[in-house]
Amino acid sequence: MKTEWLLAPAQRTLPALLQRQARLFGARPFLAVPGAEWTHSDAADVAARRAGALSAAGVTQGDRVAVMCSNRAEFLETVLACGWMGAASVPVNSACMGPQIQYLLADSGARLLVIEAAFLERLQTADLAASALESIWVVGGDASAWPATIGPARVHAWPAAGAALPPAAVQPSDTFAILYTSGTTGPSKGVLCPHAQYYWWGVNSADVLGVREDDVLCTTLPLFHINALNTFAQAAIAGCRVHFLERFSASGFWPAMGRTGATVVYLLGAMVPILLAQPAGPGERDHHVRIGLGPGVPEAAGAAFRERTGVLLLEGYGSTETNFVIATAPDSPRRGVMGWLRPGFEARVVDDADNPLPAGEAGELVLRASEAFAFASGYFGQPEKTVEAWRNLWFHTGDRVVRDADGAFRFVDRIKDAIRRRGENISSWEVEQVLMAHPAVASVAVVPVRSELAEDEVLAAVVLREGERVTPAELATFCTARLPRFAVPRFIALLPELPRTENGKVQKYKLRERGVPAGCWDRSAGGTERRAP
Repeated sequence: MKTEWLLAPAQRTLPALLQRQARLFGARPFLAVPGAEWTHSDAADVAARRAGALSAAGVTQGDRVAVMCSNRAEFLETVLACGWMGAASVPVNSACMGPQIQYLLADSGARLLVIEAAFLERLQTADLAASALESIWVVGGDASAWPATIGPARVHAWPAAGAALPPAAVQPSDTFAILYTSGTTGPSKGVLCPHAQYYWWGVNSADVLGVREDDVLCTTLPLFHINALNTFAQAAIAGCRVHFLERFSASGFWPAMGRTGATVVYLLGAMVPILLAQPAGPGERDHHVRIGLGPGVPEAAGAAFRERTGVLLLEGYGSTETNFVIATAPDSPRRGVMGWLRPGFEARVVDDADNPLPAGEAGELVLRASEAFAFASGYFGQPEKTVEAWRNLWFHTGDRVVRDADGAFRFVDRIKDAIRRRGENISSWEVEQVLMAHPAVASVAVVPVRSELAEDEVLAAVVLREGERVTPAELATFCTARLPRFAVPRFIALLPELPRTENGKVQKYKLRERGVPAGCWDRSAGGTERRAP
């Protein structure tokens, strides 16, 4: 790890990071995102001036500001301005529909929502009465088409930047952002990400990838995820350039890499098989990409990708609550593993009572950091969930892994009842609640099953009420209006009953082990769902 990246503990904050890059890298090209191009010195000025606009709207230190945008300049402006003035941004997944938006706004207590005009109509199915929302800033679109108020909030066009606000005296422990991750037995939880955690995400990711000053980072992943959001921090720390593209396109991926001059890329597990399914073309070799990050990419797919494109993809492990704690390297002795523990972290594989297990035996992965506030501070407004996850002073990941004799960690499966599809965490509980709202449904259990893309797919096992008739296709349509696209079940099985214990609890493990039943309805028949975010 480069010593010049290691800032003093008190300097591990966003304002200090932006001021450092302006001082060290100045007019060097820094960032390109739809709607803007910045130099390194621009970043601090943009943050300060947008913070001035937030302050003029009544936002103060400690407030929360929700932001629901695609990859565009206004998203980054809002997040940086919040960090600059000591407020906390609340990124909202752009696939969220009305019920999820309603929950996130009420749970976070956000006073302001920055939302892209294309998503504004989703608020029509959200009851905002229970939220603390006072104002809505709409990005893009025709202002005359917007209502004056939505629920309790006044609607305004995205305002001009304000007078530059001096940086707040934020501490490394202060909350930088609240990132909502999947609920497993209940609604999604807001992860309290402190400034120092965001700093360490950037440092660790840049170190794993060997980021240099002359690199060009390029990501098509959404900025509301920590994967893409910390790409900004990598470039700010290393003094290089970063391109945030609007979205992933299988056919447009390599042309975009060539056009931007990308040298470092960021992919998710399902994206690699999708790219490999494309016809081979000259663009796969006519590029400058030297390395990529590819967590969750199957070993065979990673090898085929390197053979076709010349790009080595590194595996790694981290979560919104933790950091980049486990990774492979270009010179790792073998592939097909999550990687080896990185400096500054501790890891154990434990049994149900948190007792350490020997190498070769599967158990839950638990983690902790040696640096202050390198992990999340807990779950917003849920102290009992925080204590549960961080019990015995270790963060419990809910992932079952094996530590081999050489120290490498191998992923086995998930302990928690969560599903990960197309790079998105899906709460089975939330999908079940939507299906249970259908008048024909008596009971339902949602579980992950493996897909041909070596990731999770969503299977809903449904029992209908006596005398009711409904088709799987009708249930899928019902879900489409109420769930993000990636969370709508691909497989829907109509069953006479669900497997249960003597106490009546659904035995989901039996459904998981059974997999997709023969003749099960498949929403993606014909390949229409073979997409990535």
